[in-house]
Amino acid sequence: MITLNYHLDTLRLNKAISETGFCSRRAADKLIEEGRVLVNGKTPELGTKVTSKDTISVDGKVITKAVESIYLVFNKPVGITCTTETHIKGNIISYLNYPERIFPIGRLDKPSEGLIFLTNDGDIVNKILRSKNNHEKEYVVSVNKPITAEFINKMSQGVPILDTVTKKCQVKQLDPNTFNIVLTQGLNRQIRRMCTYLGYEVTKLKRIRIMNVSLGKLKSGEFRHFTTQEINTLKDAIQYSVKTEEAS
Repeated sequence: MITLNYHLDTLRLNKAISETGFCSRRAADKLIEEGRVLVNGKTPELGTKVTSKDTISVDGKVITKAVESIYLVFNKPVGITCTTETHIKGNIISYLNYPERIFPIGRLDKPSEGLIFLTNDGDIVNKILRSKNNHEKEYVVSVNKPITAEFINKMSQGVPILDTVTKKCQVKQLDPNTFNIVLTQGLNRQIRRMCTYLGYEVTKLKRIRIMNVSLGKLKSGEFRHFTTQEINTLKDAIQYSVKTEEAS
């Protein structure tokens, strides 16, 4: 039995069959025309659309099963690496030891901590991470020396890194060495590179919010499932987002 790698969105039946690796789309069309394909036990038409909630069989053999979408909120500790490669020591997958196959949405550097999503829904990953969709990510950052008004102004107006200038963003000083920053961009190690450019070194970086989901009182190393309201609000926000790029 093969599980489809799609979830709440719809797919044409021939594409859904081809994505299992069973056969090509053209061959799938032929199978459908010959009446050899059933969707939830019923004979479909060409062009029928399906979701992960549908069960598809060919010649009586089930080739897909319904997949329940998983959405987790995790407070990543310092030292955990955001990779699905389980041979890497301290990888996030082995640390969580979740019973179903999941993967992180984006990343937080090994020395960074805080909020990261994990899911089995590949479509939602692309829509959240694509920087042009302007989805907010909020961080609390500590640096190695006192923050100046000039530093706050330059961070918020844009800093030249990685052959570009970062987008304008919200930056607010919290105490002499700590600031809050809200990004809609996801350049590689963006915050650390921005600080380095301005002569500062990040000593602590914690992500506390992604879009409508906040870390709240979740303790370091703990995870929870999205609430129904959180996932519904998030999906409404990304409804018109384009698909597949992140900052720590």
